[in-house]
Amino acid sequence: MSWSRRDFLGGMVATASVSATCGSSEPVPLHLQDFADLYRSEPRAASLAWFQQARFGLFLHYGLYSILGRGEWVMFHEKIRVAEYEKLKGQFAARRWDAEFITDLACEAGMRYVNLTARHHDSFCLFETAQNDFHSMASPARRDLVGELAECCRKKKLGLFLYYSYALDWRHPYFFSNEVSLWKCARPNYEQPDPAYRFQRDEDFRYYIEFVHAQLRELLTHYGPLAGIWFDPIMGYYSRPELFPIEETYALVRRLQPHCLISFKQGATGTEDFAAPEREGASLEDRVRKLLGEKAAAIAARAWEANRTKWNEICDTLQPMAWGYRKDDDGRHWKADQVWPRLQAAWGRRCNLLLNSGPLPEGNLHPEDAQTLREVGRRIRSEGGPNPSTTPSIQTGERRSS
Repeated sequence: MSWSRRDFLGGMVATASVSATCGSSEPVPLHLQDFADLYRSEPRAASLAWFQQARFGLFLHYGLYSILGRGEWVMFHEKIRVAEYEKLKGQFAARRWDAEFITDLACEAGMRYVNLTARHHDSFCLFETAQNDFHSMASPARRDLVGELAECCRKKKLGLFLYYSYALDWRHPYFFSNEVSLWKCARPNYEQPDPAYRFQRDEDFRYYIEFVHAQLRELLTHYGPLAGIWFDPIMGYYSRPELFPIEETYALVRRLQPHCLISFKQGATGTEDFAAPEREGASLEDRVRKLLGEKAAAIAARAWEANRTKWNEICDTLQPMAWGYRKDDDGRHWKADQVWPRLQAAWGRRCNLLLNSGPLPEGNLHPEDAQTLREVGRRIRSEGGPNPSTTPSIQTGERRSS
């Protein structure tokens, strides 16, 4: 690995002896200090042990869609043309994005890690990338939000996961089209073809994969040690699995950061370090069968069978429906009394809870969410956390994937 000096200093342990005895040439990541002995011989095993004790994490969906305040799927649902959506970059200022505040709040809430949407389905990046100019450093914000968050997470010994939309991209010219997939979310359903799209045959998809792997190399070499890479959405993979060199992608992550955990929702291959289903933590097999047929359902079933008994993670959102900010949900965000039983449900099923907040257009956390997270943290400190032995059954309506 070849971190820059800036990236590396923040991740170092203050004892030279640890660095000298590590199995790799890198110092122990600060969030793994409690597992330093294990890290020296088995970095990935140390990360898995840490993850099992982490229990609670903060998910953040922030991007251009936040400006519109109608959820993270707004480009798809409202059929916004690529060129029109790109104009939002000129409004992205993130004036109130405050990584210090976010990480302080995560600590106050009893969370041990943060997961940020480094790149969502609209392809806008919250990090500086050399692959295009569709990123936060090329916007009026002139800020690398991933870098700022990585620095603050290191200081506070929080793990940092980076969400990356591996199996869906509404902007990239060579992502596959709805016409070659039973899953009709690959592109917004425009009345007329968008001139930005150039995909014509399966061989074209290699240009997208080259783009993805280049960005993953950036994320894994520019921001110090990560806790993990969190891929999404799994339905994009199940719809055309033969187009994704998934083993090559996983190998890239593990080669660049051997300790870095990999998740891809319920699972693509079953070799993921943990599964991260939404809400109920269930298999997608029946839904996949209905949408994509038996072949895709068999892939989903095999992956889930391999992953379901691991120490997994359930993700959920503090808003009633969306993951990115939706103004219509103001005043209806979950309170601590609604979060508490979901912590019980997750912990009782040997899972962490990854709880999402969609920052407001300027990047500040929604005040309702901040209040809820503080109250949950107070309860964890005073009561020691929910009692999994009294786990209730949590029933929620189906909500669209993040």
